Amino acid sequence: MGGNSVSHSNIKTKRKFYPNLQTKKFFIPEDGTYITLKVSAQGLRTINKKGISACLKEAREKGFLTK
Repeated sequence: MGGNSVSHSNIKTKRKFYPNLQTKKFFIPEDGTYITLKVSAQGLRTINKKGISACLKEAREKGFLTK
C-alpha cells in the first residue's frame, strides 16, 4: 500500500506501508513437528484464536499452502 509522508510544513513525499510480518515457529501436535511461517500480526491473532491446525487446513483449502 502506498501513501504520502506529510511533514510539519505540509510537504508530501511518497512512502510505502508494509505489513507487520513476523517469523514464527509453530508446533503441530498431530504430526509432532514444528513449522516455520512468516505471518502478519493479524495472522498471529487468527492462529491464537482458531489454532494452528485449523488455520493450516483452511490455508490448504484456499491454495496458500502446497503440502
